[in-house]
Amino acid sequence: MTALKPIKKAACVLPKRGRKYENVIAGARTVFLRDGFDGATVDDIAKEAGVSKATLYSYFHDKRLLFLEVAQLECAALAARAKDEVDLDAPPEVVLPIAAAKIIDFMHSKVGMGIYRLCVAEGERFPELGSLYYHSGPTIARLELVAYLGSCVKRGLLQIDDLEMAADQFCELCRTDAHTRLLFGVSGPPTQDEIDRIIQAAVEMFLARYAI
Repeated sequence: MTALKPIKKAACVLPKRGRKYENVIAGARTVFLRDGFDGATVDDIAKEAGVSKATLYSYFHDKRLLFLEVAQLECAALAARAKDEVDLDAPPEVVLPIAAAKIIDFMHSKVGMGIYRLCVAEGERFPELGSLYYHSGPTIARLELVAYLGSCVKRGLLQIDDLEMAADQFCELCRTDAHTRLLFGVSGPPTQDEIDRIIQAAVEMFLARYAI
């Protein structure tokens, strides 16, 4: 495994966007999704991207920053797909199960789990890593959910006084002990039946509190 160069405190800056950027990102995405953060090596990423290690390092001098860039792009792509797949004019009993499925799918993915573990492991020494991801990933998804819940309130479908709190509560209802067990290696990812059960319970509890 190739040793990684140490990250510096001032490293959380926008990566350069040269002609090989897309190749590096595509290669890194493939390797991270296949091997996870810990299993991915710079050699494997460079090989998959079809670039030299020197070229890769010229874009991202640390694997953690490359991983966060991939994670941010995955979040943006997930949000874009959700907008395309969901009719935001539909009632919450239609939209919320789809939103829950997207949240659960990302939380239990290799990228989602890798982000969580990376930010926890490095959060004290390098808080900018977590901040960089949080403000470009979860914050955007949260704002989208808040906006949708607000539209439901205006249409008289939900009664919510604190939209931000309601959005946070919905995300936590989707987390459940399945996520904790996966984090600690007690069990593997939940089965589809388990996911369906989590989604149904999350939506039913949320609507029991906020539906009119």
